[in-house]
Amino acid sequence: MSDVSADIGKLREKLWQAKRVTVLTGAGISAESGVPTFRGEGGLWKQYRAVDLATPEAFFRNPKLVWEFYNWRREMLDLLGPNPGHYALAEMEQRISRFTLITQNIDDLHRRAGSRNVIELHGNIWWVRCTGCGALNEDRRVPLPALPECKSCGALLRPNVVWFGENLDPAVLDEAYEALSNCDLMMVIGTSGTVQPAASMGLQAKTAGAAVVEINLEPTPYSGIYHISIAGKSGQILPQLL
Repeated sequence: MSDVSADIGKLREKLWQAKRVTVLTGAGISAESGVPTFRGEGGLWKQYRAVDLATPEAFFRNPKLVWEFYNWRREMLDLLGPNPGHYALAEMEQRISRFTLITQNIDDLHRRAGSRNVIELHGNIWWVRCTGCGALNEDRRVPLPALPECKSCGALLRPNVVWFGENLDPAVLDEAYEALSNCDLMMVIGTSGTVQPAASMGLQAKTAGAAVVEINLEPTPYSGIYHISIAGKSGQILPQLL
């Protein structure tokens, strides 16, 4: 079994020697702020599985139900805040010349903690997109109307998030891959390593020559492949790197 404190020491050394750092975060870092992961136990909202509501088909079939679910999530997130892991990453960005944060989370907690160079793979729950004209707008009202409408054309709005069955924005992916291919160090934090394409991003960075470090509560399929794998809470480990 690896020595966690020794591994943290190695990571600290690698971090402050690196000139270009890329970080990938998943649901684990937000879970430490109280955000439900919707996977495994506790992944139900009312009697529905979240994965059954977060689809284009569900929205087409019953947009009011889907918006009720997302309004509930927005109301919950409105009461929650960033944790020490989020704040530590924001401080790292201030100290490192080229720092890119890629996240699978839609909760906006990284930006609220002060991170600026953030690539949101799956969108942002606080932004809405018109199903008619395609207009994008930030809207932090809590709650939104049951069936919110576009101010420009009157068509129904949807959350600006990537649902199951939808493709990620190619421009967003290109930006992420650029950061992966040009970093000295990559940290993979709080992600299970099971959802593509994010799951293989650490491996891509390693192939491109970066040192890759994983911080996660549980082992992942990539734990034995990365250079360092640290078991624990990111909110406890990341501040130690500062």
